[in-house]
Amino acid sequence: MSEKRILIVDDKLLTQIDENRGEMSRIEFINFLINSQFEEEVGKPVTNNQYVSRDEFQEFSQGMKDLMRRFLDFYISYGLELGDQPQDRTFEELKKKLQSLSSGEEKIKPLK
Repeated sequence: MSEKRILIVDDKLLTQIDENRGEMSRIEFINFLINSQFEEEVGKPVTNNQYVSRDEFQEFSQGMKDLMRRFLDFYISYGLELGDQPQDRTFEELKKKLQSLSSGEEKIKPLK
């Protein structure tokens, strides 16, 4: 049988525990809190915030730009397969946007 000890806590902390424990007993709730604090995934740093790091945001941003570039590339290629090459201003704007999104990568070949 396990040994029992007494834990003395502030009255305010006990009130906070009682308000948040729901149907759990005080012991179950405290055990749950302690266990959940130690159950971090292996390899992940322990963080107390739910924010995105700068590197994660830049990686996401670059991925979205790449996705948009691929979509525009597909859209233009698909449009060219269906008919005559458009000569309007909208097409030229899309082509410029596509070229600007391909920063650092191979430039888009001019259409024939």
